[in-house]
Amino acid sequence: MKKLSFFNKIIFFVNSLAAFLLLISYLLPYVPPKSFATLSVLSLGVPLLILLNILFFIYWLLQVKKQMLLSLIVLLLGWSYLSSLYKFSSSKKIDETGNISVMSFNVRLFNKYNWKPNVTTREDIVNFFYNESPDILCIQEYTRGTPINLKGYNNYNARYTKDAKGGHTIFSKFPIINSGSLEFTNTGNNAVFADIVKEKDTIRVYNIHLQSAKINTEIDYINSQYSRDVFVERVKSAFIEQQSQVELFLEHKSKCPYKIIVAGDFNNTAYSYSYKEILGDDLKDAFEKAGNGFGKSFQFKFFPLRIDFILADKRFKINGFKTYNDINLSDHYPIKATLNLNK
Repeated sequence: MKKLSFFNKIIFFVNSLAAFLLLISYLLPYVPPKSFATLSVLSLGVPLLILLNILFFIYWLLQVKKQMLLSLIVLLLGWSYLSSLYKFSSSKKIDETGNISVMSFNVRLFNKYNWKPNVTTREDIVNFFYNESPDILCIQEYTRGTPINLKGYNNYNARYTKDAKGGHTIFSKFPIINSGSLEFTNTGNNAVFADIVKEKDTIRVYNIHLQSAKINTEIDYINSQYSRDVFVERVKSAFIEQQSQVELFLEHKSKCPYKIIVAGDFNNTAYSYSYKEILGDDLKDAFEKAGNGFGKSFQFKFFPLRIDFILADKRFKINGFKTYNDINLSDHYPIKATLNLNK
């Protein structure tokens, strides 16, 4: 092979940096933010690093250059990361008894502060819920002061509930026999849970909203109002808070005798410590089992960001998963999983 031109030497240098950072990112799920907060920030950029390395591989492949091996090897080492980023499988409607549908949606206060020009956002979201009719619905950034009414549903924390923060609610077509709030400290974020009875089964549903890193606001203004140092410090602080919140959740979850479903806005990616800890050894990601495409759940203009999840006990069969990228009613997109109890 011919020696590299000056331009290609620059390209390979950038390629090497992207490959190194992606390789380092494989360690992120195992590094607690409290121990190395700066490194944890890199988890937000993993989707971009994957895409960059794919592009670099294609670039060198087209030139038949051995430099293509660098990104190829790094990508192969993190093959599970690729499956988390993009799924070629598609959801299939399966006619089986025992199916239940679970939806999660961060409604951004139903557009309370007019972030979007649509003045009927609240009504449109309610109509969307009725049209999709999920059996279980987990909502984040919900306004208890002006609650919504969903006929045919039981709910927890949809209106004022003593000793429970607002902003997080669970609706269920099935009876709710027990419920509660984990009450994260020093934040408006929180997690709530409900024990739901479906025929002979009792299912524990957690609706989680982890500490926000304020991704949208910070990225939009990072080159004007905020310095990169300020951005990194805020993200580090958020991820450290997330670790404490996850620890509280895991302690609570460890005492649960039922099959578990976890849904919500994690404010972090599938490459993070928070996600790995919540997933544990007993849950599986509905998107990875039955999703399609990138699964982008947050309106982020630089690369596809999946920060909303539905995780289910491994004893469930996952028959479908959908991301509603055509529903532009929040800064998040709704997601829905179809699960089966008869396994």
